[in-house]
Amino acid sequence: MARRRKSDEEEVSYWLSYSDMMAGLLLVFVLIISFTMLQSRIQYEEKTAEIERQQETIDSLLGVKSEIVEVLIKEFENSGLQIKVDSKTGAIMFDSDLLFDPDSAILKQSSKDFLDEFLPRYFSILLGDEYSDDIAEIIIEGHTAEFGTYMGCLSLSQERAFAVATYAANDNSILKEYVDLEKLRDVLTVNGRAYYDPIYDADGKYDMASSRRVEIKFRLRNEDIIDEILNSMS
Repeated sequence: MARRRKSDEEEVSYWLSYSDMMAGLLLVFVLIISFTMLQSRIQYEEKTAEIERQQETIDSLLGVKSEIVEVLIKEFENSGLQIKVDSKTGAIMFDSDLLFDPDSAILKQSSKDFLDEFLPRYFSILLGDEYSDDIAEIIIEGHTAEFGTYMGCLSLSQERAFAVATYAANDNSILKEYVDLEKLRDVLTVNGRAYYDPIYDADGKYDMASSRRVEIKFRLRNEDIIDEILNSMS
C-alpha cells in the first residue's frame, strides 16, 4: 500500500481544522442570534405587560371619573337648581348673575340660599366615603367677560371664586354638618381666569353672558399621569 505523503496529511489536517473553526463560528453565530431573539422576546413581553398595566391604570382612573360624573348628573338633573354638569369633565358652571351683582364680588342673599342647597349635595358626593380617597383637588374658578382691563377682570374673577370658597369652607359653613371641613380645605383651590376661557354659542359667536361665570371642577389623584402614560405609549 502506498504511503500517504506528509504534505497530504498536513493538507487534510488543515481542512479539518478549518472545518472545525467554521463549525465553531457557526455555533457562536447561532447562539448570538438565539440570544438576541430571546432578549427581543423578553423585551416585547415586558413592554406588552407594561402597556397592559398602563391601560389598566387609565381605565381605572377614567372609570372612577365617569362614575362620579354620572352620580353628579343624577343628583342635579331633577334638583330644580338649574345646574348643568359637563358630561365629560364633571365641571359645573354658574352664571355670575346668579351669584353676584354686576362688577361685584359680594354674594347676593339669594345666591346664599342657592349655595346652601347646592354645596352640601355636591361636596357630600365628592368628599363622601365612596370617593374622597380619589379626589386630589376641587377647584373653584372665576371667569369674567372680556370687558375692561385684564388686571381688573383678573382681580374680579379671583375675588368671586374666593367668595364662593369662603362661603363653603369658613368655620361657620353649612358644610360642617355634612363633610369634614379640614378634608375640604385640604383639597380646595381657588383660581381666577379673567376673560381667557370664553364661551361661544352654537354659531361660534362669543357669548358674553355665559362667559361671566363661576365653575367648580374636580381632579382625581394621579389624573395628571394619564397624559404621561398616553405619551409614553405613543
